[in-house]
Amino acid sequence: MHGEVHVAAVISPLGKILGTEPFPATTVGYRQLLVWARKRGTVRRAGVEGTGTFGAGLSRYLLARQIQVFEVNRPDRSARRLLGKSDPLDAQAAARAVLSGRARARAKSGDGPVHSARIFKLAKDSAVKARTQAINQLKAVLVIADPALRERLSSLGNRELFRTCARLGPGDGEDGENAVAQATHMTLRMLAERIEQLTGQIDELNQRLTQLVEHHAPQLLVPVGIGPDSAVTLLITMGDNPERLNTEASFAALCGVSPVEYSSGRRSTHRLNHGGDRQANAALHRIVFTRLRHDPRTQAYYERRTQEGKTRRETIRYLKRYAAREVFNLVRPVSRTPAL
Repeated sequence: MHGEVHVAAVISPLGKILGTEPFPATTVGYRQLLVWARKRGTVRRAGVEGTGTFGAGLSRYLLARQIQVFEVNRPDRSARRLLGKSDPLDAQAAARAVLSGRARARAKSGDGPVHSARIFKLAKDSAVKARTQAINQLKAVLVIADPALRERLSSLGNRELFRTCARLGPGDGEDGENAVAQATHMTLRMLAERIEQLTGQIDELNQRLTQLVEHHAPQLLVPVGIGPDSAVTLLITMGDNPERLNTEASFAALCGVSPVEYSSGRRSTHRLNHGGDRQANAALHRIVFTRLRHDPRTQAYYERRTQEGKTRRETIRYLKRYAAREVFNLVRPVSRTPAL
């Protein structure tokens, strides 16, 4: 998968290569690809590499035409060393991964409110990162500023500090002609204005994300500890088509909260899963710690597990697993057709 060209390969149910062809990564190219593939037989399933990036447009196009789309990881290093690397070979490997059943992860549809939330959250995360950077820069400039200015601003809280810096003029200070003082005032003012602008963007994006959750998945906000931010993160992980996840165990694995066996000899235990979506894992972590502070049921469960000899880490893992199961059952609709 590339930003400008997609290479497609069609194979028969027995694994025979029926054709390999490049197509432009455009709407016209998607249509040409599907027409070309259907001339070689009935197309029921497709494997796409990068369904959340370069392959997102093609995935949505195929899903809209009732074709099952599976996320395909790129071939492992050993396979590439043996077979070589080229786009046609990668396309054929993707087709074989779907045929063999190695590619099992259903692609997100990316055509509903959750995709809108994903885009909003991308902008919000970027704004939060930029604001944090601007705040750190402003305070770094303040450390090396003129002592009189530093003493005047050091006692202010963040909000008042930013407002005051935004009002600084080039002539402020005892020596308005001093080049260093002018540079300091101008930099503090520009950074403060940037912080205020980014804060406004973050507030607007938070409002839009909250509205999306309240309108499309209000049931997620009912349980203790699940706020709009955590709800949005978990919805993004599930996607607009949560029915692609056959069981709550698959969602737990996707969030990195499914237990991983860590045994040797007579010692039998499990450890945390360090894979999965780390943002979803962090959201479940926040939910659990909020419940430990405010939910009597969670507090009682924690005490009981502690008395049984379980470590804090083990108990937190159990609680995160339970939270993942709860979220899955709240969001995923009852399937009308048997899982394939």
